[in-house]
Amino acid sequence: MSKQEITIRIDGVECKTYEGEYILNAARANGIFIPAICYLTRCSPTLACRICLVEADGKRVYSCNAKAKEGMEVVTTTEEILEERRAIMEVYDVNHPLQCGVCDQHGECELQNYTLELAVDSQHYAIPDTKREVKNWSTVLHYDAGLCIVCERCVTVCKDMIGDAAIKTGPRGGDKVAKEYKETMPKDAYAMWNKLQKSIIVPSNGTDYTNCSDCGECTAVCPVGALTERDFVYKANPWDMTEIPATCAHCSSGCHLYYETRHESIDNPEVKIFRVKNEWNFQSLCGAGRFGYDYENRNVEKDEKAFVAAVDALKKAETIRFSSMVSNEEALMLQALKERLGVRLFNPEVRPFQRFLEAYAKASGQSLYGADYKEIMEEADFVVSVGAHLRNDNPNARYAFNNVQKMNKGAGIYFHPVGDTLVPTFGKSVECVTHKPGQEEHALYLVLDLFADREKLPDYLRDYLDGFHETRKRTVQEKVMKEVVETVIDEETGEEKEVRKKVPETVEKEVEYDHNLLAEKLGLDPVAFAESFEKMMKKKESFALIVGEDLYGHPRWENLAKLVALAEKHCGMKTAMIPPKSNALGVALICDLDDEAEGYTVGYNQPGDFRLSALGDGDLDMPAMNQQEGTMTTMNKRVVPTNAALEYGGYELNDLMNALGLGRRLTVDWTAELPVEKGFQAVAFDDLEDGFLNDGIEVRGYALTPQKRRASTAKAKEASDEAVLEGTIAYRSNPQRQFNDFTDKAHQIFEAFALYTSPEKAEELGERVVVEFGAGSLELEVVSDERMSGEIVAVPDFKAEKDVYALFGENRFANVTIKKV
Repeated sequence: MSKQEITIRIDGVECKTYEGEYILNAARANGIFIPAICYLTRCSPTLACRICLVEADGKRVYSCNAKAKEGMEVVTTTEEILEERRAIMEVYDVNHPLQCGVCDQHGECELQNYTLELAVDSQHYAIPDTKREVKNWSTVLHYDAGLCIVCERCVTVCKDMIGDAAIKTGPRGGDKVAKEYKETMPKDAYAMWNKLQKSIIVPSNGTDYTNCSDCGECTAVCPVGALTERDFVYKANPWDMTEIPATCAHCSSGCHLYYETRHESIDNPEVKIFRVKNEWNFQSLCGAGRFGYDYENRNVEKDEKAFVAAVDALKKAETIRFSSMVSNEEALMLQALKERLGVRLFNPEVRPFQRFLEAYAKASGQSLYGADYKEIMEEADFVVSVGAHLRNDNPNARYAFNNVQKMNKGAGIYFHPVGDTLVPTFGKSVECVTHKPGQEEHALYLVLDLFADREKLPDYLRDYLDGFHETRKRTVQEKVMKEVVETVIDEETGEEKEVRKKVPETVEKEVEYDHNLLAEKLGLDPVAFAESFEKMMKKKESFALIVGEDLYGHPRWENLAKLVALAEKHCGMKTAMIPPKSNALGVALICDLDDEAEGYTVGYNQPGDFRLSALGDGDLDMPAMNQQEGTMTTMNKRVVPTNAALEYGGYELNDLMNALGLGRRLTVDWTAELPVEKGFQAVAFDDLEDGFLNDGIEVRGYALTPQKRRASTAKAKEASDEAVLEGTIAYRSNPQRQFNDFTDKAHQIFEAFALYTSPEKAEELGERVVVEFGAGSLELEVVSDERMSGEIVAVPDFKAEKDVYALFGENRFANVTIKKV
C-alpha cells in the first residue's frame, strides 16, 4: 500500500505526514502534543476518552480518528476544547480511589499527569460509586476494577495487536448519570461519563479468567494502576527503580525492553529486576519477554581451578556445541576459536536455518530475505504463512499476521499441519490450510500459482503450474423464472379465466470450472477455495510471505529455498523469515557451523563433556544475557545493543579467549570487528543508538547491509511426496512463553515440559505417556491445549538436557509410537 506524503499545519507549524494518517499520529511524529488516553499508535481508535479533540479546517474532530489531508489546518487548543477536556478529566476523577501513594502506577499515571496538565483543581460532578471487585484473571494478570477508567486500551491491544481478543467491555451496573448534567456540562464529557458508568473490563469468554497467551501487553498499556502483573502488586514504586535498556534474548524478535531494577529490600542491598517495560506504542512484548526476566546466574565468584580446567577443555576440544542464546560478540569469539584451534562448531538450532539461508541467497542473489516484520505490519494487506507454527514459534510473526487483518483490512492464508483454533479468529478473510507434514513444497507451488504473474514466469514453471489445472464439469443449482398458467375467478364476472405468471424455480445444470489439483492435494475443496480466494483478493495490492522453521530442516530444504526466492520475485511478495531461536540470524551469519559434533565436546549452555553454563549447573559459570553487554541480530535484520541489568562476579567467554591469547580487553571490544562482509558495520558498541523516534522509526543499532550475489539459474524441482508423513506424528514445538532453559528458570513462566495435544487427543491419551522415537524416547505428562486441533502432538525442545533435537533430527516432524503409562 503506497503512501503519499502530504503537508499539513498544526498550530501554525508545517508538518510532513502521509495521506490518510490520523492527525494524532501526525502530531506525535512531529513532536506536537495532543492529549489522548485511549488511543494506541498501532491500533484502531476507540473514541473512549475524547480528550484528543482538535479543530481541523474549522471543524471539531477527534484527532485519533480524523485523517490528515493535504493543506489541512489543525488547531490543537481553544477555550472551548480546553473546557471539554477539563470536564472529561473531572469525570475520570469522580470516585477514583485516592490511593495514589501505594498505587503501582503512582509517578507514571496518565490520570495524574492529565489532571495536572489540564489544571483540574476542583470537582463539579458527583455520583454514587459502584462496588467493583479486584480479580486475578490469570497466573500473571491482576485487575482492579475500582481503578479502571475504561479507556479500552487493554481491549484494543489484545484484539488488534496480540490477536487474543481475550477481554472486552462488560456491564458495570453503575447508576445512570443524572439528566440535568446534560444541560450543564460539555456534551463529550457527558457522553463519556454515561459510558464509563455502564462499563468495566471483563474476560471475553464469560468466565472470571482470561483464555489468553499471558503476554501482559494489557498491563503495559494500562494508563492507571488497574491492570498490573500479579507479581508486582505493591512491590515497588516506579520512581524508585532504575531503567536499563536492553534486548530480549529469548526469541529471534530481539524486542527492545527496559529492565526495572532496585535493591531487593531494606535488609538486602542486592539489586534485583522487579519488572520489564516496553515502548508499547512501537513494539509489543510477549509473555516470555515480559515475565521471563529473572534468569540471571546469581552469587557467582571467580573459581580459578574451574577456569584452568575450562581453558584445558577448550585446548583439547574437537567440538564446541552451543545454543543461540549468545551475543554476536560471543559468536565471533567462537568463530575465532574455530579458525585458530580448528574445533568444530555445532549448533543444531541454527545449522538448518543457516543452510536454508545460504540456498535462498544462491537462488535469489541476495544474502538476506527482503522484508522485515514492521514492513509487513505497515504495508501488507495480504499475508501468507508457510512453515511457521504462528501461535508458538515467534510472537511478533503472529502479531504481524494478525495486525494485517485488523489494521489493514487484509486477508491471509495460513499453511500448517497442526490445526489451530486461534488463527482463524484473526479475521473473516483468513483461510487456514491444514495440510499433511511434508507438503510444504505443494503449499509454495500453490502460492506461486495463486499470486505470480503468469506471463513473467519461466516457461518450465508456467508449464508445471498449468499441469495442475483441469477443466471439469460440476452440477450447480440455479434459480430461474418459470412461466405457469393458473385458473382464477374473475372478481367482476365471476367466471374462470387463465392467468399466466412467472414463478421462481430451482434447476440443476452442468457448468465447467477450473479444478485446481494443488488445492485438492492440500486437502482443500478446489471450488470453495477458489470462491473464497476471489473474495479475499478484492482491493488487495500489497502481499507478504512469512517463512518458518518447518522449511529449514525439511528433507527437501534446498528446493524449498528456491521456491521461496521464486515467490518473492514473481509474486511481488515482501518476504520475511523467522530465525528459529534467540540470536539465530547473528550466529548463522558469523559462525561457520558444522553438521555434526565429533569427539570431546565443550558445551556452552548445551550438553558436553565439559560445560560452560549461565544456568549455574555447569563446570564453569558464565553470565546470562541479562548480565552482559553486547549485541544481538534480530529477525528484522538489525544489530541491536543490550546492556547488563545485573552484576556478575565470575568469568566470561572473553576471559577464556584471553587465556588462549585470542581475547580483547572487554567483550564489547569485539563489536566493531563483526564481519563487514556479512552485512555488519565496523561500529563500536558505545556508538550504537538505542530506542525509537516519535514517529516510531527504530534507531536501535543499525540495519544489516544485504550482500548482492549472482543468482543461480538452476530450476526448482517438482513437488515430491517423499517427505510426506502419515500415521502417528509428533511435532517439535514449544508452548507459548517457553523458548529455552532460561525462560524455564524464570519464576513467572509456568508452562511445563510436556506433551501438548488437542483436548480430544488428550482425553484419548490419558495423563502420562511414553513417546518413542527411532533414536530414543521421552516420558511426558499430557497437557491439553485448547487452541490445538487434530491428531498431531507437540513435543517441546526448551530443555537442553533432554536433547530433543537428537530425537527428531533436523525435521520438526517425526513418526512416533505413543504408549500410555
